[in-house]
Amino acid sequence: MSFQTEIVKWYLINKRTLPWRDTTDAYVIWLSEIILQQTRVEQGLPYFNSFLQNYPTVVDFANASETQILKLWQGLGYYSRGRNMLFTARQVMDLHSGIFPVKYEELIQLKGVGEYTAAAISSFSANESRAVLDGNVFRVLSRYFGIGTAINSTEGKKQFNELAQELIEGQEPSLYNQAIMEFGALQCKPKSPDCGSCPVQSGCYAKNKDQVGLLPLKLKKLKKRTRYFNYMVCFDGDNLLVNKRTAGDVWQELYDFPLIETEGPYLEDHEQFLKRLKYSFGANCVIRPLTLQKHLLTHQTIYVQFFALDNYIINFNMNAEIKWVSLTEFEELPQPKVITNFMISNSIKQ
Repeated sequence: MSFQTEIVKWYLINKRTLPWRDTTDAYVIWLSEIILQQTRVEQGLPYFNSFLQNYPTVVDFANASETQILKLWQGLGYYSRGRNMLFTARQVMDLHSGIFPVKYEELIQLKGVGEYTAAAISSFSANESRAVLDGNVFRVLSRYFGIGTAINSTEGKKQFNELAQELIEGQEPSLYNQAIMEFGALQCKPKSPDCGSCPVQSGCYAKNKDQVGLLPLKLKKLKKRTRYFNYMVCFDGDNLLVNKRTAGDVWQELYDFPLIETEGPYLEDHEQFLKRLKYSFGANCVIRPLTLQKHLLTHQTIYVQFFALDNYIINFNMNAEIKWVSLTEFEELPQPKVITNFMISNSIKQ
């Protein structure tokens, strides 16, 4: 049997039952693909179900507000995906009269839809012969065919794309794409792949050359940036002082607390920290350290120190994005996960 035939045969026996596999609705498939970017299926599935329940059609999605979308997205990270989805849904309304496109050339024009997503939607919904290339597929092809070119290099992307497209020719695109992605997710895993039961092990370069742990190759990423956030938690009765984050940084358009960012831990530059604190909240303000959290993002590590703030003065003219809200109102606002975790761990009921 050919490589493709073996992969499809394996898939029909071992595939997971997932809701987006039971439809050719391009909107539903798009929803699943965007949610599952940089997200494990187990984590993304509840979000998929929640979005589909709240917004069963692209028309419903397009009519939602950004705050509603970001609130539902809360906890998934990469919040630009949620904003892009809303923009995309509205594009579909404007450009396609509310009918989600299924052709690759139309899909690739939508915001937040790249080559992989366009190939996935077009093949799953319209059976277009477009090969998908995600991390799972890169890994399977690199190991089986012994490709030593870095998967995130320009040359590598071209080489893998040509091979993937060659392999899908003559296959049922939807079935084959689903099969090779699932094979990479469940069988040819990044760590501890199940080579012993692999149906294509006899022809696998990496297995036969003892290079499974070496492939695929990937160019090293840039070193992560380390940041230090110091949040001031201010109450006035049952009201909480919150800040709406603006564009150009992490968590844009989400709500957190008034922030003083320092170049290192606040105790290492305590004098400068206190100067900024008193400038922002008055000379007589008093702080009490609360919890410290470490928050990991793709390109950043953020150490988050929370403080209770008393005897403060708020100058709303200094920052138009801060305001008082009730705890009930705050519950309805989209927040970074680190803020939600703080509220829960400190038993602050929203």
